[in-house]
Amino acid sequence: MKGIILAGGLGTRLYPLTRITNKHLLPVYDKPMIFYPIEMLVKAGIKDIMIVTGGNNSGDFLRLLGNGREFGLKHIHYSYQEGEGGIADALKLCEDFVGNDKMVVALGDNIIEKNIIQVVKDFKKQKKGARILLKEVDNPSEYGVAEIINGKIRRIVEKPKKPKSNYAVLGIYFYPSDVFSIIKKLKPSKRGELEITDVNNVYLKRGLLEYSFLDGWWHDCGESKDALLEANNFVRQYGANNV
Repeated sequence: MKGIILAGGLGTRLYPLTRITNKHLLPVYDKPMIFYPIEMLVKAGIKDIMIVTGGNNSGDFLRLLGNGREFGLKHIHYSYQEGEGGIADALKLCEDFVGNDKMVVALGDNIIEKNIIQVVKDFKKQKKGARILLKEVDNPSEYGVAEIINGKIRRIVEKPKKPKSNYAVLGIYFYPSDVFSIIKKLKPSKRGELEITDVNNVYLKRGLLEYSFLDGWWHDCGESKDALLEANNFVRQYGANNV
């Protein structure tokens, strides 16, 4: 199974902190933000990892991470996303890297308290389709929201004004290799991006989307300066990616 970390974007919601650096290089307590998703994947047994970055600071990732030896890796793969085409647009750059394998796709600014070990095991056993992680949140209108009826996801709506539930879709996704054929058929959204929610809804329509609930806290550090500060405080107090 391959691991992919998406660490592009301009991080404008964190200006001026991100005016001269990529947001994923900002500190979260005692480590750069990008360390946390790498450690999450490694602890789940995934050691073949690609990082997709972009902008003017892509070279800083190489200087910081090198070949991944600090994480017990023999090598880290890198790819470069031109512009801001959305999560799905960044993911499509990894097609050759993934080949016919399954993959875990993590947004580089998402940090979790515990781990995804069991979810990875469940996904390995899953014969077809994709899997997403859900977490109940207080502000669901800021995320993709899953409406669940009788234990089944009915639909996923991106940043709804009137959410049908409080279950946010986290930035950690589990896909088979056919995700790339789905991405190739996507059309840009109103904001000009290829939306990962549209990818998940394709699997949903096919009856091939499973889900798991995340245990422990989760932070989207790129949401706002307050979210970044809160993540720093939580990691300082509780730690992250605990086994």
